[in-house]
Amino acid sequence: MAVPSVRLPSGVKMPVLGLGTWKSKPGEVTEAVKAAIDAGYRHIDCAFLYGNENEVGAGLKAKFDEGVVKREDMFITSKLWNNFHHPDDVEEAVKKSLTGLGLDYLDLYLIHFPMAYKRGPDLRPEDADGKTIGADIPVTDTWKALEACVESGLLRNIGLSNFNSKQIQAVIDVAKIKPAVLQVECHPYLNQKPLLQFAREKGLVFTAYSPLGSPDRPWAKPGDPSIMEDPKLKPIADKYGKSVAQVLLRRGVRRDTIVIPKSVTPTRNRQNIRVFDFALTSQEMETIDGFNVPYRACDVSWLDYMPDYPFHEPF
Repeated sequence: MAVPSVRLPSGVKMPVLGLGTWKSKPGEVTEAVKAAIDAGYRHIDCAFLYGNENEVGAGLKAKFDEGVVKREDMFITSKLWNNFHHPDDVEEAVKKSLTGLGLDYLDLYLIHFPMAYKRGPDLRPEDADGKTIGADIPVTDTWKALEACVESGLLRNIGLSNFNSKQIQAVIDVAKIKPAVLQVECHPYLNQKPLLQFAREKGLVFTAYSPLGSPDRPWAKPGDPSIMEDPKLKPIADKYGKSVAQVLLRRGVRRDTIVIPKSVTPTRNRQNIRVFDFALTSQEMETIDGFNVPYRACDVSWLDYMPDYPFHEPF
């Protein structure tokens, strides 16, 4: 089944459903990518921080070599980690991801978070008290270095991840190449309505990570909300002969957002992509939209050193 796409300002088509690779364990990712491509996925979401781009690259190469897909059939995203924000480090970081993935260019590259860490190889530099060591590097300077990578052909599109509206606007105000995409956590318990509307007004395509509420998150505590177990969803799923996950993904697509569920299970990935043969009613969409708690499934407490981080000001 072909997955619909949206066209980015560059002209590149971005499939509205992709495979997330966050939290995938070593040894699982290559087979997950291969199975996902066989199931019809053409959009893979990666990041240097995940530490598995070599395995993603091996999966891509296997399918290129088999002739199942060509490079131009795939939409591959990666992200700039916080200790590479200095303009002198950006191109090197891009090339590290390209080397790991075995690619000559990326379809989309995002600034992973709107803050810089101390430069160097340590992905989480800490002081003697265990506190993260930040760096005073304006994200606008980082953006200009990313624009140079677009101009050199290493990147086709650039965008932002985990930014709030104020931080997005700061980038737009200096941008020669406008951000194409905003990626943030988004699901029915965190519907992100104001940020979604802002992104639309600014012309950014909105990508929802953790669209299923990250049910496999290892930091979940007893009593934490679980979207997948919400009793109001099962009747809707039963009505269409679908799973709760399929209903959640269909809802995300219906909102005109990109959804990137993560799974390393082939059967689940085949199920997740089968969401284009039914449609939720407006009433069902309204019901699910009313779940908003709001609740963040993704633990970012280790980022709290930055006072204006978007989790303090989500919009």
